[in-house]
Amino acid sequence: MATKKKAPTKKATAKKAPAKKKAAAKKTVMKKAAPKKKVAAKKTVKKRVTAKKPAVRKKVAKKTVARKKVTKKAPAKKKAAALTATDQVLKIIRRFKKGVDVPTLMKKTGFEEKKVRNIVTRAFSQKKIKRVTRGVYVAA
Repeated sequence: MATKKKAPTKKATAKKAPAKKKAAAKKTVMKKAAPKKKVAAKKTVKKRVTAKKPAVRKKVAKKTVARKKVTKKAPAKKKAAALTATDQVLKIIRRFKKGVDVPTLMKKTGFEEKKVRNIVTRAFSQKKIKRVTRGVYVAA
């Protein structure tokens, strides 16, 4: 028995929508450059110099004007500058005659330990305060 070959079947393909017609390309129109106008050369004209006549001064009676008295304003009051953190710590140290330690300074100022220690170290190196004993400071 002879086998018959099947004819290849065509798969159904989606129909493409008809292509839209492209709009006709617009032609660009170039404008012609306007002809350049010729500028006439300016002629230099020399001005005549005439002798000036001295001006005649008229005598005018001067009016006396009463001047207003100028009152001076009081100088502006200077605003008190806010104390720096160092100033606050030094002010507290000056209050204690026998000396003050860092934990007390922290309670009085409300600053953190590191900030107070940095201020105390800096003030000590600038010789604004003295070290009485270890950890106790007095104003210099």
